Amino acid sequence: MNTQIKQIAERLRGLRDALNFSTAEVASKCGVSQIDYEKYESGNSDIPMSFICDLAQIFGIETTALISGNDPHSLAYSVTRKGTGASVERTKSYKYQALASGFRHAKAEPFEITVEPSDKPFHLNSHAGQEFNFVLEGTMQLHIAGNDITLYEGDSIYFDSSKPHGMKALNGKEVKFLAIII
Repeated sequence: MNTQIKQIAERLRGLRDALNFSTAEVASKCGVSQIDYEKYESGNSDIPMSFICDLAQIFGIETTALISGNDPHSLAYSVTRKGTGASVERTKSYKYQALASGFRHAKAEPFEITVEPSDKPFHLNSHAGQEFNFVLEGTMQLHIAGNDITLYEGDSIYFDSSKPHGMKALNGKEVKFLAIII
């Protein structure tokens, strides 16, 4: 697994230790199995961004703190210059760049997400809340709640993110999209 995932796993472990919780307690609070949570904490398994956002909300910490190890400080505004947001490459085909990583107590989590083309099947995830996606470049297939929807550059979708969903780049080209998780 890549270095960023291992570092996030270390922060998960550190948070759990600081709160004096067992892996079973954290897993229960986050609505995942203890086996899955222990995989995330091991650093040897992909950690879904939805899980990171959910855990941060449940424990009242900033998502950015889990992703980058830095706490945001701004309460008035936060500017993220092109290419400078806190980023995490979950897998070779998914790269997230946080766009509000400097803003404390953000009510939404905006990300620029780059998905590389892949022949692998959809990896579905779900998380509490709602999500808005806006395609910046390329063509994306979104699988949600049993439906396949093709989105082109300039298209957007707003959906219930508790429904299983996953994205794929189409036409052998990467897709970039803005995702706002609320």
